[in-house]
Amino acid sequence: MDLIDVENAIVTADAMSCQKTIVKKISKEKADYVIGLKGNQLTLLEDVSLYFKDFSQELPKHTTKDIDHGRVENKEYQLLTDILWLSQKNEWTNLKGIGVVKSTVYEKEEKYEYNRYFITSLTDLNEFIYAVRKHWSIENQLHWCLDVIFGEDSSRAKKDNSPLNLNVLRKTALL
Repeated sequence: MDLIDVENAIVTADAMSCQKTIVKKISKEKADYVIGLKGNQLTLLEDVSLYFKDFSQELPKHTTKDIDHGRVENKEYQLLTDILWLSQKNEWTNLKGIGVVKSTVYEKEEKYEYNRYFITSLTDLNEFIYAVRKHWSIENQLHWCLDVIFGEDSSRAKKDNSPLNLNVLRKTALL
């Protein structure tokens, strides 16, 4: 029995959820996914990052510019759906694309650049952009509330189940 109906939705998740069993379950429930890709899938991450490093100039891109709190952030979104070359392609249920968001941040005369990689069942660049931006928006708002309002980052609760219990209470209070 499933607890959540996600049919026709786009499920987004951090790299911690970049697991074959999770992707399989999302696909089984007839949903799409956009999941962050980091070091817990090292071979896949290396293949994807090398591809974008060598061939990204050949792909369509969409660029956004955000200015907030004295900081300017340019983001370049790209989605590759021709992934026949990807040796791990068939290991991931319904994998249809890999994406990257290249961020360049200017803050106080400093420049920072970083890339975020994703696996996805989406094939439309605009849907990919929408899903990534929505995920970041929700995550940023939630993390800000948990830290600023509840001081979660400075919490000294470390014993037994107290961190988990407090986390559940904090999130319940936000509802």
